[in-house]
Formats: sequence, structure tokens, C-alpha cells
Amino acid sequence: MPETFGRRRTDPGDETLALAMRGPLPTGAAEATKWIRSLRSEKSELDPWKPQAFEVEDERSRSGSVDPTGTVFITNRECPFTCLMCDLWKYTTDESVPAGAVDAQVAAALEGMPSVRHVKLYNAGNFFDDRAIAPADRAAIAARVGHLDSVILENHPKMLDDRAVAFRDAAGVAVDVAMGLETVHPQILPRLNKRMTLTDFEVATKRLRAADLHVRAFILVRAPFMTEAEGVEWACRSLDFAFSVGVECCSVIPTRAGNGALDALASRGDFAQPSLASLEAVAEYGVALGLGRVFSDLWDVERIAHCPRCAQARITRLRRMNLDQIVPAPVPCDCR
Repeated sequence: MPETFGRRRTDPGDETLALAMRGPLPTGAAEATKWIRSLRSEKSELDPWKPQAFEVEDERSRSGSVDPTGTVFITNRECPFTCLMCDLWKYTTDESVPAGAVDAQVAAALEGMPSVRHVKLYNAGNFFDDRAIAPADRAAIAARVGHLDSVILENHPKMLDDRAVAFRDAAGVAVDVAMGLETVHPQILPRLNKRMTLTDFEVATKRLRAADLHVRAFILVRAPFMTEAEGVEWACRSLDFAFSVGVECCSVIPTRAGNGALDALASRGDFAQPSLASLEAVAEYGVALGLGRVFSDLWDVERIAHCPRCAQARITRLRRMNLDQIVPAPVPCDCR
């Protein structure tokens, strides 16, 4: 078995980047996919028998307890959707990994973790895509996680079917399916090349809830083509929509550059990363609703926290808000 798996890509050339910065943006899905992929940097070389990483963090549960929760970053085939803002493709393979590889990754991660009550199996795409995770691997994983309280999986709303219920029944534990809602902005959602409508998301959510599966939503704070104020407004509107259709937990994610396409949009003035204040405003709004858990995604949040006087205190406040689901007093600073 080779040590690495997947095909490396080269950096986009100067001509490609220049065209992206001045040429018209693509409209159709095929054209957008080609444009997004043309701007990618190298893809990592990966070992299909090892997870990208795993970690354990405290997370507030549905019942209100704060529990140790593991996350396994699975190595597998790239998601068939090529979303404008996605950078997870960097950590995927171009081909399906061998049968048994994903189960081996999960087994190794669980063995390496301290005791956890919940686990997130995040595979940078769709857990119920047979090309990413073989059915035999899903069956083996279901048996492996049966001692936990819950398992959180990620999947595209248009790739959900009876396999989600079958996995839950085989595992015998509560299952959350996390889906990217991104934004409810009627003009911008189609431009993300997600190939999903709000109706698709609502139908998927209601189908999962009818089968007694729980739903999480990923929501972007300042999607491309938005001003800072619009980024906050539409993230809050997205929280409203998510809870209205049956989502129980929302993760608000500051949109980050670095995937090639967003960097090209930034050069055109069509994208900028949100401020820490915007992330705070959206998180505060969502938690204050009291309709379900709202988490700020704090991975690499330092990239949008620039004030040396208050940044760490404000990040600590967001982390506390994640655990308590209470809006604490703001951190005073003259940078606001």
C-alpha cells in the first residue's frame, strides 16, 4: 500500500489568476466548477489509512451538560460538489480510498482519544456518499460507535436518503446530520455553486426530523459578495430560517480566504473576511434567540482578531458563550 494517496495539483499560474481578477465571473454550474478548480493550489498527499487528525473538546450537549466530544477528520474521496467557498478539498483524495480504510481511521482515532461521549465524523464531504465511504465501512463504524451517546455526521442536503436512518438504527445511538445552509440570501446562495435551494435544505431537514434524527446547520458569517453589515444581517436571517425548519444546532463560521477562488474574489473587491465583531454579533443574536444551540466556529479565529488589547479576551468570551449558551457582557475596548 503506498504511503500517500491522491494526485498533486500545481499552483495556478499568473495568467489564470490575472484572468480571474479581471474576466467575467462564470454563471452556470459547469463553468463555475471549472473556474473554481482552476484557481486551486496543490492538493495534499495523504495516507488513506490514517485520519487527517483527531481532537477532543468540550461541547454543550442537547441536554445542557458540557461533555468531552471527539472529532475525527477523515481522509477520503473529495466531495462531488465544488462549492465556491470550500477549502476542505485540500485534505481529500481524488479517488475512492480502499475498503476498510475509513473504518481503520475511525478505530485509530477513537483509540487515541481519552474517553468521549460524542464523536463528530467529519469527512470533508458526504458521509453517505458510497464513493467516499464504502457501505461496509459505514456498517463497521456503526458497530464501533455504539457505546457513545451520539454521533455527528456531515452530508449535503441533496445526498440524503434512507442510509442515514439505517446507520442510526445500526449504531443504536442518537445521530446528528450536519448540513451546510451557508446563507439564505436569494441571489448569493446560487452563486456559491452549492447546487442546493432553500427548499432542498428544508425538505432534507424535515425528512431527518420525521425519522427522529437531529440536524445541525453550518452558516457563513459574511459570504462572498456581501458587505460587512450584510454579512451580519444575512447570517442572522439564516439562523432564523434554520430554526424555523427544524434545525436544532447551528455553527456560525467566519468565511475564510485561502482556497484560491475566494482570494481571486478578494482581489476584485467581491470578498473580504468578516471582523471578529461580526462573528460576535451573529453569535450573540443566535444564542439570544434561545431556539437551539449556537456555536461560533473558533478554528483559526485569530486570523480575524487583530486588536492586541482585547482579542484574546473576546475569543475567550466566545468560547464561554459556546459552552454556556448565555450572552455575557461584552469585552470593553476602544477598538470597537
